[in-house]
Amino acid sequence: MSRRIWLTGASSGIGAALAEVLLQQGHRLALSARNAGALHALAERYPGQVLQAPGDLTDPEQVRAIGERIGEHWGALDQAILNAGTCEYVDVQDFQAAMVERVMRANLFSAAHCVEAALPLLRQGERPHLVAVSSSVTFLPLPRAEAYGASKAAMSYLFDTLRVDLAAEGIAVTLVSPGFVDTPLTQKNDFPMPMRWPVEKAARHIALKLHRQPYHIAFPGPFIAILRLLGSLPKGLQLALGKRLSRTESHS
Repeated sequence: MSRRIWLTGASSGIGAALAEVLLQQGHRLALSARNAGALHALAERYPGQVLQAPGDLTDPEQVRAIGERIGEHWGALDQAILNAGTCEYVDVQDFQAAMVERVMRANLFSAAHCVEAALPLLRQGERPHLVAVSSSVTFLPLPRAEAYGASKAAMSYLFDTLRVDLAAEGIAVTLVSPGFVDTPLTQKNDFPMPMRWPVEKAARHIALKLHRQPYHIAFPGPFIAILRLLGSLPKGLQLALGKRLSRTESHS
């Protein structure tokens, strides 16, 4: 059954790969990203299935306009997949609050703007489903991830709580916590990325799980299990591990 889906961050990485999978399954997608050219290319390849909705999702006025555009064309949404985001690493020798604010705006506040725009449309949809792509970094404090990890931890809490408050309306909420995935964002990393998945594999895995509307999608399984175990250790042991990882990164 074809669904009306809003997918953000659709121009590259997991978002672009997920768009391909969902379009191949016959769904109708409203695609948002700053790169309008990438969205146009998808629209040409899948005529009649793509509603182009480019914009800067950190700008609430642009997000509101995107929501209105979707409403005018479809009248409702069955699913919103909020995937847009960024990653920057902190240098504690030159700590910049502006960078933390920038990452929070791109990851957390943009998602909140999208929730505001999506909820009225989801309330009119069939089996409404709100999905947010967070990160496995939230399971364990890692070196230089202060800004990115804080934004994703806040995002995870936001959507876990929305699940509680939206349950009475029948709106399901799923949190996605990927491990390392081979995307343009992770290709900039200068440290080892164990159990990294190709982006197409990650997209297929997410798409396969979404129809069941689970509370959480986390992968790869062994990597997530290790992170959860390490995250349950006493803080002193977590600190020792973090210091060791920090030294490893500094010599990579």
